[in-house]
Formats: sequence, structure tokens, C-alpha cells
Amino acid sequence: MGKKLYCGNLSYGVSSSDLEQLFAQFGSVTSAQVITDRDTGRSKGFGFVEMSNDAEAQAAIEGLNETEHDGRALTVNEAKPRENRGGGGGRGGYGGGRGGGGYGGGGRGGDRGRRY
Repeated sequence: MGKKLYCGNLSYGVSSSDLEQLFAQFGSVTSAQVITDRDTGRSKGFGFVEMSNDAEAQAAIEGLNETEHDGRALTVNEAKPRENRGGGGGRGGYGGGRGGGGYGGGGRGGDRGRRY
């Protein structure tokens, strides 16, 4: 079983094959994928690379994390399980609700101003 790595702060011009070539210097790349926007097809600026074993994955993290590629400092670390994302989405939605409350507060402030 391979080790999946997260690679962030990618230049928007980087393709999945570019990512694979970048990591290949540290060992056997099982898969490499740049994540794209579902609607526009544009890169979201991050991707995932699966190395064939832990030692190669660790070598890639040490060799590429915080190095410059295409003018951007890469972030490379062990990928976190996807299920953690759901909670973040929920919090984001709640944050949006609070933002709406903020707009309402602005309206109430205006009402108070008219009373005086």
C-alpha cells in the first residue's frame, strides 16, 4: 500500500504529469493528480501524489516541502483522510449564517439612527 501526499501552492499551469515527474526523482509514483474545479476545469492549485512506500514518501516530503517550483513555494506533507473535510464544510456554512446576521445588524443600526 502506497503513501498519499498532499502537494499545495502549485502554479495553476502544473499538470498531473508535471507533478508525477517532479516526485519521480524520489521514487516510484503510483498516481499523481492535480485537483481541478468541477465547473471551470481550472487547477485549484493543489494535488495529491501517491508514492509506492513510506520511505519514498518521506524522501519526497523532505526533498520538496518549502522548495520553489514555477515561482511558488510548495507545501508537501502527508495527505489527511478526506472525511475530515465534511466538518469543515459544515463550519463554513455556519460561518455564512453568522455573516448574514452581521448584515442584519447593520440594518438594525440604521433603524436606531432614525429613532433619535
